[in-house]
Amino acid sequence: MEQEEGSGRRANPGRRYPNSGKREAQASPHVQSSKGEPAPQNSRQSVRIAVYLMSGVFLTMEVDRNSTAQQIQSIVQTEPEIGMSRLSQISGETVFAMWMCSSQLELQLRPNHRPIDLASKWSKLVNKYGTREQSDEEPLLYFRRNVFLSRIDEEMIKDPKMLELLYAEARHNVLEGRYPCEGQARYASLGALQARIELGPYNPQTHTLAYFRKHRAKFLPHHYTSPGFLFGLGFGLGIVGGKGAPEARLLEQYKRIPNHSGTTPNSRKLVRKYLEFCWGLPCYGSAFFQGQIERPVRGLASWITNRDMSVLIAINTTGVYVVDDSQCSLLLGLKYSNLSWEMAKPSDENNLDCLPCLFLQFPVRENGTRVYKILQVFSKQAIMMDTLISGFAEDNRLNEDTVDAANQNRTEGSVIMNAGSFTNKLSKFTLATFDDQGRCIGQMGSWSFQ
Repeated sequence: MEQEEGSGRRANPGRRYPNSGKREAQASPHVQSSKGEPAPQNSRQSVRIAVYLMSGVFLTMEVDRNSTAQQIQSIVQTEPEIGMSRLSQISGETVFAMWMCSSQLELQLRPNHRPIDLASKWSKLVNKYGTREQSDEEPLLYFRRNVFLSRIDEEMIKDPKMLELLYAEARHNVLEGRYPCEGQARYASLGALQARIELGPYNPQTHTLAYFRKHRAKFLPHHYTSPGFLFGLGFGLGIVGGKGAPEARLLEQYKRIPNHSGTTPNSRKLVRKYLEFCWGLPCYGSAFFQGQIERPVRGLASWITNRDMSVLIAINTTGVYVVDDSQCSLLLGLKYSNLSWEMAKPSDENNLDCLPCLFLQFPVRENGTRVYKILQVFSKQAIMMDTLISGFAEDNRLNEDTVDAANQNRTEGSVIMNAGSFTNKLSKFTLATFDDQGRCIGQMGSWSFQ
């Protein structure tokens, strides 16, 4: 549908931070008619909407209620608050997309999707695909990174505003535990870069250990600020802020960043450096889906109290990942070249406790022998994961002839937590094991009853 004249007006920027904005804005409608009343279906009435950026800003604008995601995105990208260069080698439509998100469901919209109509059906979608049976939560409309953007294309981006928005999204995902790193030193490096970008050069009078202890949650992932983590390191015994504390490591890294002149060009270099670090993280640029996996059973009593473990399934152009975002931990990473998968509907669709599932099969080497492991992921969002994996796997199959031979040797094997830092965590899974002939040679948990 062609955009009608006057269907969008100049957007008005407001301030809202993604972490708090989600929770606050969901309590009240963010899409309403220009008269403050619900708009009737199929009307040509304009509505006022808010579009959220990961930088913490939201834009408000009036659009026709039938406006498509592509039309709304075009309005967003022309706003001074965004300020993208029209001379950029890569268009904003390629780099970014419109997303509709709530705490239980995140959807990247197709260009022809109509966000206002989709928002009116959101509760039904959440009840169908969400983790809780009933929900009346309302979605927010986001301008975020396009999940189909390859890392190679992203590395070519020079436009400062595009890089700033990508940085803001990467920072958010690091702090939320969606982009796991291995070890405190890596988080300290990212936190120090963030501090230098946002606070400017190190000032010993202002940027003290006490300052970063107070604002730890702004620069370090949430699991570093939880009482359980601190107590486990002995911080609950009154030694918070010691030399081994996360904020102390961050401060030391921050001090080492050269001050130079503190000019804007230098900040842009730091933004790119932050992104370059994140580009090397397996989960970068993923779409995230909620699921659960069966915990390994140890001892008879655990059968009674054992509960499934909630996880995020991260899917991007390079592979599929299982993430424990509560502990900021990557549990498993699988390349498409060595991944087989199957989506299965629930055996009893009338039983709410019987969920669809995604079977992930991958080869590993045990005692010198190549065997195949199967992980079962339970999720109402299994069909969406299956669709996205299918598309990416096909793209990778078509492009595999152009893959550098050295790179193929470096990533051989499906468990891709190599890179020197990620370690295999298969002990956290309940798996079935098969040999080359497809015979089951090992069963765990509920697999034993199948």
